[in-house]
Amino acid sequence: MSYKEQIDLQRLPAHIAIIMDGNGRWAKKQGKNRIFGHHKGVETVRKITDAGAQLGVKYLTLYAFSTENWGRPSFEVNALMELLVHTIRKETKQLNKNNICLKAIGNLEMLPPKCLRELKDAMELTKNNNRMTLTLALSYSARWEITEAVKQICQKVSSGQLNIAEVNEQLVAQNLSTAYMPDPELLIRTSGEQRISNYLLWQIAYSELFFTEKFWPEFDEEEFYKAICIFQQRERRFGKLNTTEQ
Repeated sequence: MSYKEQIDLQRLPAHIAIIMDGNGRWAKKQGKNRIFGHHKGVETVRKITDAGAQLGVKYLTLYAFSTENWGRPSFEVNALMELLVHTIRKETKQLNKNNICLKAIGNLEMLPPKCLRELKDAMELTKNNNRMTLTLALSYSARWEITEAVKQICQKVSSGQLNIAEVNEQLVAQNLSTAYMPDPELLIRTSGEQRISNYLLWQIAYSELFFTEKFWPEFDEEEFYKAICIFQQRERRFGKLNTTEQ
């Protein structure tokens, strides 16, 4: 029986977050340059987005470009930005056809003007779609995001709009860039690395983690379904006792 056939559609994670890792290393194994790996990675994004939407996953968040990635060689960064512009322009029609809403989180003002313009246009054109929300984390850092939330709350306290006694976890969450969606129930990371890499640090407090040895360009639908199956086999206790321990 395939992993897809084992999935209980009544217990799907509403929100899946993915750290897409290993494009460059996969390309090196093929004797190609890193940019080739990024192009193949885009194909995987398309496949996994379609697979998630078909299952009924409501939110899919992909770590596409971190704040730290700006420190990579300029030729790779420039190629990535060009690829992003080309991909967004090419995929917007398909996103509308599949009723998928595109959003983005991160320090987006750091993106090149052409890239930011294409991104904003695509988000505007898909904003009314409601089958799935696909969020790209671009120029993103969880520490930056939390710091920005703290600044916003401090400004409200300073201006008298908010009493410091009103500051709680819910308020912090409401000031994060992900306030429009639930926290991820499942976090997937590819390429064999087992770390979080400054990604959704607040939001994944109780997420189930799935690590795979597969590089992102070779991460396919069956591995995606496997991650969901393993998620459904786990007991999520949120720090409480399970029924047999009570």
